[in-house]
Amino acid sequence: MAEVIKEIQVGKITVQIVRGDITEENVDAIVNAANTTLKHGGGVAGAIVRRGGYLIQEESDEIVKRNGPVKTGDAVVTSAGNLKAKYVIHTVGPIWRGGKNNEDELLYMAVHSALLRADELGVESVSMPAISTGIYGFPKERAVPIFARAIGDFIKEHKGTKLKRIRICNIDPKTSKLFAEKFSI
Repeated sequence: MAEVIKEIQVGKITVQIVRGDITEENVDAIVNAANTTLKHGGGVAGAIVRRGGYLIQEESDEIVKRNGPVKTGDAVVTSAGNLKAKYVIHTVGPIWRGGKNNEDELLYMAVHSALLRADELGVESVSMPAISTGIYGFPKERAVPIFARAIGDFIKEHKGTKLKRIRICNIDPKTSKLFAEKFSI
């Protein structure tokens, strides 16, 4: 069971920091921290396919076959298979390379793009992990204000969105605690 450890109201949207398993989130869409080829083998991506079913991988393969690899900072959508969510939004965050390769802006774009896809889908709730802060090595403490800026900017730019709830969900207690302590819009 997910635990809400921080909640912020920004206009009509509630932003929640949650400790829990994103594959169990009871939301309209979950965000997957994907790679450019949408091969969902490990980390959050692997867990999503294991829980949601191979259909998610098949749809992802079809997207890449049709359009080529997904650019870092962009997001695409598949169904959610057996998950509670209706959709999986696959967003590609940057691999950390020391901070001199536009990683901050690419992470901002990945978070923002995921929210844009959620808005286009007309969903009311979305949950995302701490994109790029796991195996991609983006420093967690550096990521928190980037998430806050991307979410804050999205809310300001999309006053007519149907989104009511944006959740940042992490299974790792340390990551959840850091986001709860440092996240501010």
